[in-house]
Amino acid sequence: MKIGIVGLPNVGKSTLFNSLTKTYAADAANFPFCTIEPNVGIVDVVDKRVDKLAEISHTQKKIYANIKFVDIAGLVKWASKGEGLGNKFLAHIREVDAIVQVLRHFDDSDVMHVEGDVDPFRDVEIINTELIMADIEQIESKLPSLEKKAKAKDSEATKLYPVLKTIYDALMQGKLAYEVKDEFAGEALDLLRSYNLLTFKPFVYAVNVSQDELANAEAIKKEFEEKLQRPVAIVCAKMEAEMLGFTPEEREEFVQDMHPWKDIPTLDDMISLAFNTLWLMYYFTTGEKETRARTIEKWSRAPEAAGAIHTDFQKKFIKAEIVSYDKFIEAGGWSQAREKWYLRLEWKEYIVQEWDVIVFKVGQ
Repeated sequence: MKIGIVGLPNVGKSTLFNSLTKTYAADAANFPFCTIEPNVGIVDVVDKRVDKLAEISHTQKKIYANIKFVDIAGLVKWASKGEGLGNKFLAHIREVDAIVQVLRHFDDSDVMHVEGDVDPFRDVEIINTELIMADIEQIESKLPSLEKKAKAKDSEATKLYPVLKTIYDALMQGKLAYEVKDEFAGEALDLLRSYNLLTFKPFVYAVNVSQDELANAEAIKKEFEEKLQRPVAIVCAKMEAEMLGFTPEEREEFVQDMHPWKDIPTLDDMISLAFNTLWLMYYFTTGEKETRARTIEKWSRAPEAAGAIHTDFQKKFIKAEIVSYDKFIEAGGWSQAREKWYLRLEWKEYIVQEWDVIVFKVGQ
């Protein structure tokens, strides 16, 4: 799964990407279109539950769930008409599964804003308008011929035309396709997904604040959630960049020293939010050799979850031995969980729950 980091130039996208990937792979500089070709990095979804399981199991190796982030060039007004990097930028967005839209909230006279001043809600309107216009253009080229075929009782056109017409009408009203997705289900939803519309992708807004503003992170987050009606994460790309190379303990100490009485948001919060936006979850496997968070789609059944380990596990699935994370920690390991009757057997129809600790039994 890939998540694209998008936004206007000079809002902190590349700095954020550098911090996410713990590298300097993206070129962060004070001029528009600094990033031309997308940079890609795989980022761990750090979870202390993995650490705790590894500690109990005396694990040699631990592996977190991860997401692929893509740093995409800055968008400007009229990109849908070819301004800036234009269609090249939009094509890069089409390749991702979800979007983190970075909004500049910090004020810094040394870093110019392409629009002249800092106004994150105006920036949202600019970016979303460009994505909407690109989708309108894509659909407009299809609708006339589809309408004719639908009137002629063409079976495929009869299914597709009303779907695209509904989306087109919503886009013309300034709505994102994602906002009206609940009107579709089953085959209609599959048809819509096949068009890979930019505004049909799940969104997360990352509000990039200054270090001073971190003390008011909760109030800023609430304001943006109320106005945007979408998931919002508060980040301070500058602070995160300063912590590059820190150990986890040094990071925690640094954040606490800044605002000792506040719960300061970090990139781990944004990563988890992005992961959930993709409708993903994970379960755990743990033993002496390895403790791992294994990524699956929510509502996956046990055989599908087994397939996250190996495709043969899904084909040859027999049953699953499962202990909830809390019960596993309380018991102190597999053998103790069995003794306390916390372990249960589940079969093919079982829907895996987040943070289940699982051992699969498969045939030969």
